[in-house]
Amino acid sequence: MHWHLCQQSAPYPTPVGFFLDRIFPAAESLWHASVMTILQLESIDELPPELWDELAGLDYPFLRHAFLHALEASGSVSTATGWTPAHLVLKGADGSLDALLPLYRKMHSYGEYVFDWQWAGAWERAGQRYYPKYLSAVPFSPVQGPRMVARNETSQAMLIDYIDRDLALGSVSSAHLLFNTGEEDAALKGAGWVQRLGCQYHWHNRGYDSFDDFLAACNSRKRKNFRKERFAVVEQGIEFVWVAAGDITELEWERFYPFYAATYFKRGQEPYLTRAFFSLLSQGMSDAIRLVFARQGNRDVAGALFLAGSETLYGRYWGCLEEFDRLHFETCFYQGMERCIAEGLQRFDAGAQGEHKLIRGFEPVITQSWHKLQPGLHEAVDDFLRRERTGILNYQQDARRYLPFKQTEGE
Repeated sequence: MHWHLCQQSAPYPTPVGFFLDRIFPAAESLWHASVMTILQLESIDELPPELWDELAGLDYPFLRHAFLHALEASGSVSTATGWTPAHLVLKGADGSLDALLPLYRKMHSYGEYVFDWQWAGAWERAGQRYYPKYLSAVPFSPVQGPRMVARNETSQAMLIDYIDRDLALGSVSSAHLLFNTGEEDAALKGAGWVQRLGCQYHWHNRGYDSFDDFLAACNSRKRKNFRKERFAVVEQGIEFVWVAAGDITELEWERFYPFYAATYFKRGQEPYLTRAFFSLLSQGMSDAIRLVFARQGNRDVAGALFLAGSETLYGRYWGCLEEFDRLHFETCFYQGMERCIAEGLQRFDAGAQGEHKLIRGFEPVITQSWHKLQPGLHEAVDDFLRRERTGILNYQQDARRYLPFKQTEGE
């Protein structure tokens, strides 16, 4: 664990006046009365779970201590896989946390879903080193949520200043904060970070009491298509079995993991997550897990894992070992939609990409990320992102034309 007292010059050569002028202007007495410490954690386990979760909360499953612990303890996230934990926390004099930021020192750009390969190539062609870089994101999961959690703007600014100082020292080429929900926007923009937009497809529960209620909101042609797709799965003799969170054992994970791994093997890749990750996840946060198997006769033919927050269902990992007509749509989309309705969840995030989601009622939603890079590269990226943002916003508006919902009172 690296302890960096804010009064110290190490690791920064700038004296404490830097912090006083920028963070506590005209408030030196306040500074001495409330000393705070920035810690950079080499493992999430260097901090007690209750301390992290008290600030991060439990509503968003991907920021829970148990989720980050499962990633690290399973070996899915490690220096060996190119994800070195470097989480930042700001600790008050009384031992409580004032701010936190999940952070990794990355040696590649895999598993991020906001692609910067071209930026890396351009920087390296200029004779510079792009890796390592800082990344604040949920590993392998393009899910929107809180990233920099702080009790006040002062604490938020201290974390940003810490990253900016590492950038100034050249220890990283760049810093990236992905899929945040906006609490940090003003502070990041004020510190010179630049925004990148993206587009995902999310399904919204408009107070439906059943899947038929959702169908009633769609035009007649799309209703017929939905029913045809779902019936195609029934005709193949496939039914779906949800496993209650409290009933998930090692046997269920042994059944599920080959399905998850097959999704990667089909693309010639190794799975990002190890088998141990799922056991650790179940031990630490079983309340958030939703697991379903597609069963034909007496054998499982597919499986899907979802995580649930206080308002959102997240479709994360799925796979099948054989090809079945329309099985992917039923397992990953319609089953999740029905689960949202049954639990009263307001939104279903079924994963990144996939324009085929539009005709199935998943609406185009703007996502964002924030970036700060070394001088020279930063200005070039900023110019590119300004133009890209216009295209993304235009795409979102155009994509809405493909939604299945009724356009008039009649249809």
